Amino acid sequence: MNRKRTRIGVSLFAALAVALMSVGIASAQEWSAAQKEVWKSVETYWELGAEEDLDGFMSYFADDYLGWSTSSAMPGTKADVRKWTAHDFKTNQMVLRTLKPVGIAIHGDVAFVHYYFTGLQKNAKDEEKTTRGRWTDILKKQGNRWVLIGDSGGSTSQDD
Repeated sequence: MNRKRTRIGVSLFAALAVALMSVGIASAQEWSAAQKEVWKSVETYWELGAEEDLDGFMSYFADDYLGWSTSSAMPGTKADVRKWTAHDFKTNQMVLRTLKPVGIAIHGDVAFVHYYFTGLQKNAKDEEKTTRGRWTDILKKQGNRWVLIGDSGGSTSQDD
Protein backbone atom coordinates (compact mmCIF):
# COMPACT_ATOMS: atom_id res chain seq x y z
CA MET A 1 0.00 0.00 0.00
CA ASN A 2 2.82 2.44 0.80
CA ARG A 3 4.44 1.83 -2.60
CA LYS A 4 1.12 2.51 -4.32
CA ARG A 5 0.73 5.78 -2.40
CA THR A 6 4.30 6.74 -3.22
CA ARG A 7 3.72 6.09 -6.93
CA ILE A 8 0.55 8.18 -6.85
CA GLY A 9 2.42 10.96 -5.04
CA VAL A 10 5.29 10.85 -7.53
CA SER A 11 2.84 10.85 -10.44
CA LEU A 12 0.96 13.83 -9.04
CA PHE A 13 4.21 15.70 -8.41
CA ALA A 14 5.41 14.98 -11.95
CA ALA A 15 2.11 16.17 -13.44
CA LEU A 16 2.27 19.35 -11.36
CA ALA A 17 5.89 19.97 -12.40
CA VAL A 18 5.01 19.57 -16.10
CA ALA A 19 2.05 21.94 -15.70
CA LEU A 20 4.19 24.56 -13.97
CA MET A 21 6.94 24.27 -16.61
CA SER A 22 4.33 24.75 -19.34
CA VAL A 23 3.19 28.01 -17.74
CA GLY A 24 6.79 29.18 -17.57
CA ILE A 25 7.40 28.29 -21.20
CA ALA A 26 4.23 30.08 -22.35
CA SER A 27 5.07 33.28 -20.49
CA ALA A 28 8.74 33.20 -21.46
CA GLN A 29 8.26 32.53 -25.16
CA GLU A 30 9.66 34.94 -27.69
CA TRP A 31 7.05 36.93 -29.58
CA SER A 32 7.35 37.62 -33.30
CA ALA A 33 7.47 41.23 -34.51
CA ALA A 34 3.77 40.98 -35.45
CA GLN A 35 2.83 39.61 -32.02
CA LYS A 36 4.79 42.41 -30.34
CA GLU A 37 2.92 44.94 -32.48
CA VAL A 38 -0.43 43.46 -31.44
CA TRP A 39 0.57 43.39 -27.76
CA LYS A 40 1.70 47.02 -27.95
CA SER A 41 -1.85 47.94 -29.03
CA VAL A 42 -3.31 46.10 -26.02
CA GLU A 43 -0.92 47.91 -23.68
CA THR A 44 -1.72 51.23 -25.36
CA TYR A 45 -5.49 51.05 -24.93
CA TRP A 46 -5.12 49.91 -21.32
CA GLU A 47 -2.79 52.87 -20.72
CA LEU A 48 -5.25 55.27 -22.34
CA GLY A 49 -7.93 53.85 -20.06
CA ALA A 50 -5.70 54.33 -17.00
CA GLU A 51 -5.14 57.95 -18.10
CA GLU A 52 -8.93 58.33 -18.46
CA ASP A 53 -8.52 59.41 -22.08
CA LEU A 54 -11.98 58.36 -23.26
CA ASP A 55 -11.57 59.41 -26.91
CA GLY A 56 -8.10 57.84 -27.16
CA PHE A 57 -9.32 54.64 -25.53
CA MET A 58 -12.40 54.44 -27.75
CA SER A 59 -10.29 54.99 -30.88
CA TYR A 60 -9.07 51.41 -30.41
CA PHE A 61 -12.62 50.04 -30.83
CA ALA A 62 -13.89 49.29 -34.35
CA ASP A 63 -17.29 50.78 -35.15
CA ASP A 64 -18.79 47.28 -35.41
CA TYR A 65 -17.14 46.05 -32.16
CA LEU A 66 -19.08 43.44 -30.17
CA GLY A 67 -17.75 42.19 -26.85
CA TRP A 68 -18.98 40.26 -23.87
CA SER A 69 -17.79 41.01 -20.36
CA THR A 70 -18.35 38.42 -17.66
CA SER A 71 -20.17 41.14 -15.70
CA SER A 72 -22.74 41.71 -18.47
CA ALA A 73 -25.82 39.65 -19.24
CA MET A 74 -25.53 40.41 -22.97
CA PRO A 75 -22.76 41.35 -25.42
CA GLY A 76 -22.11 45.07 -25.76
CA THR A 77 -21.43 47.45 -28.64
CA LYS A 78 -18.93 50.28 -28.97
CA ALA A 79 -21.62 52.71 -27.77
CA ASP A 80 -22.19 50.54 -24.66
CA VAL A 81 -18.46 50.53 -23.89
CA ARG A 82 -18.30 54.33 -24.25
CA LYS A 83 -21.26 54.82 -21.87
CA TRP A 84 -19.95 52.48 -19.16
CA THR A 85 -16.34 53.65 -19.49
CA ALA A 86 -17.36 57.32 -19.19
CA HIS A 87 -19.24 56.45 -15.99
CA ASP A 88 -16.31 54.43 -14.65
CA PHE A 89 -13.93 57.35 -15.27
CA LYS A 90 -16.20 59.58 -13.14
CA THR A 91 -16.44 57.14 -10.23
CA ASN A 92 -13.11 55.25 -10.18
CA GLN A 93 -9.44 55.89 -10.68
CA MET A 94 -6.94 53.27 -11.85
CA VAL A 95 -4.00 53.40 -9.43
CA LEU A 96 -1.95 50.45 -10.73
CA ARG A 97 -2.33 47.74 -13.34
CA THR A 98 -0.37 44.77 -14.59
CA LEU A 99 -0.97 42.87 -17.82
CA LYS A 100 0.48 39.42 -18.48
CA PRO A 101 0.15 38.02 -22.01
CA VAL A 102 -0.53 34.31 -22.28
CA GLY A 103 -0.93 33.77 -26.01
CA ILE A 104 -1.19 35.74 -29.23
CA ALA A 105 -2.34 34.10 -32.46
CA ILE A 106 -2.41 36.06 -35.71
CA HIS A 107 -4.40 34.94 -38.74
CA GLY A 108 -3.84 37.42 -41.53
CA ASP A 109 -5.30 40.73 -40.36
CA VAL A 110 -7.03 39.26 -37.27
CA ALA A 111 -5.33 38.55 -33.93
CA PHE A 112 -6.48 36.75 -30.80
CA VAL A 113 -4.83 37.88 -27.57
CA HIS A 114 -5.24 36.03 -24.29
CA TYR A 115 -3.96 37.72 -21.13
CA TYR A 116 -4.36 38.18 -17.39
CA PHE A 117 -4.77 41.53 -15.65
CA THR A 118 -4.46 42.80 -12.11
CA GLY A 119 -5.67 46.27 -11.23
CA LEU A 120 -5.85 48.47 -8.19
CA GLN A 121 -8.66 51.02 -8.34
CA LYS A 122 -9.68 53.81 -6.01
CA ASN A 123 -13.37 54.76 -5.79
CA ALA A 124 -14.99 58.13 -4.99
CA LYS A 125 -14.77 57.33 -1.25
CA ASP A 126 -10.98 56.91 -1.65
CA GLU A 127 -11.29 53.15 -0.99
CA GLU A 128 -8.93 50.88 -2.88
CA LYS A 129 -9.94 47.59 -4.46
CA THR A 130 -7.84 45.02 -6.27
CA THR A 131 -9.35 43.14 -9.21
CA ARG A 132 -7.93 40.24 -11.15
CA GLY A 133 -9.16 38.64 -14.30
CA ARG A 134 -8.55 37.56 -17.84
CA TRP A 135 -9.49 38.72 -21.30
CA THR A 136 -9.46 37.42 -24.81
CA ASP A 137 -9.27 40.37 -27.18
CA ILE A 138 -9.93 39.99 -30.89
CA LEU A 139 -8.20 42.65 -32.94
CA LYS A 140 -8.19 43.51 -36.63
CA LYS A 141 -5.51 45.42 -38.45
CA GLN A 142 -6.96 48.69 -39.75
CA GLY A 143 -4.45 50.86 -41.53
CA ASN A 144 -1.28 50.87 -39.47
CA ARG A 145 -2.73 49.71 -36.14
CA TRP A 146 -4.72 46.96 -34.45
CA VAL A 147 -8.22 47.74 -33.14
CA LEU A 148 -10.70 45.72 -31.09
CA ILE A 149 -13.48 44.01 -33.02
CA GLY A 150 -14.50 41.86 -30.06
CA ASP A 151 -13.48 40.58 -26.68
CA SER A 152 -14.63 38.41 -23.82
CA GLY A 153 -13.57 38.22 -20.22
CA GLY A 154 -13.46 40.23 -17.08
CA SER A 155 -12.84 39.96 -13.39
CA THR A 156 -12.22 36.63 -11.75
CA SER A 157 -11.95 38.21 -8.28
CA GLN A 158 -14.14 36.58 -5.66
CA ASP A 159 -15.80 39.82 -4.52
CA ASP A 160 -16.74 41.20 -7.96
